[in-house]
Amino acid sequence: MVDQEKIAELEQIARRVRCDIIYALVHAQSGHPGGSLSATDFSVALYFHTLKHLAHTCTWEGRDRVIFSKGHVTPLIFSLLAEAGYLEREELKTFRKYGSRLQGHPNLECPGIEVGTGSLGQGLSIGVGLALGLRLDGKPNRVYCIMGDGENQEGSTWEAIMSAGHFKLDNLCVVLDNNGLQIDGWVEDVMGLQPLADKWRSFRWNVIEIDGHNMAECVQAFDRAALAKGQPTVILAKTVKGKGVSFMENRAEWHGKAPKPDEARQALQELACPAEYFDF
Repeated sequence: MVDQEKIAELEQIARRVRCDIIYALVHAQSGHPGGSLSATDFSVALYFHTLKHLAHTCTWEGRDRVIFSKGHVTPLIFSLLAEAGYLEREELKTFRKYGSRLQGHPNLECPGIEVGTGSLGQGLSIGVGLALGLRLDGKPNRVYCIMGDGENQEGSTWEAIMSAGHFKLDNLCVVLDNNGLQIDGWVEDVMGLQPLADKWRSFRWNVIEIDGHNMAECVQAFDRAALAKGQPTVILAKTVKGKGVSFMENRAEWHGKAPKPDEARQALQELACPAEYFDF
């Protein structure tokens, strides 16, 4: 049974994170809103319900590892880290600025970042290595890898999927942001992936399918993944690219385009963001 007060709290965090995403993007006038907004809800469930981590002790041995294989969603990543206390929210104004720790892709200068990513199709291979290493060391830490659905078009991804299934890495969980769009258009038009769930199952993965914007389903999926034994788990999260901003939803052109100030004001209004977000 999911605690409804906890779900309501997580939904409020997700709203603030979406406000921060727009806030960072409009100050940078550069970045990727579409996939950041689609991955917000399940990422909030991960960071604020499931994940073992300490914001002020980034090297804590007991922490779980998170890899954003879709590394271009740094507006989301840095907003999560700010909400969790790794960063001051004010630092989001420096996103993508020269000399800032908050660059267009994750880098190790920023606290809370485990792996520098951005070249798609590599994150899961790193996750497999981390999960194997933790198991060999006899440690209970878990590894979470956030991927885009377009990454399933890459051969390196399927080698990692096959390896994880073979080695029965039940300390590894993938969350697939299944928003159906990539930079060139609809995923099924660029290189069709369906039936995606059947493919992952055939590689010996535990498959959980959810509505990636239903916070209760997100929380329950992570709880179920932690209980799975003898198999890695993939959570196929059905999402909407640009979720929460009407003119961005299901629009491929918002994959990597920052909103102009007037567009940002509309987005912030739709998200019911507080007045302090309008200081640009």
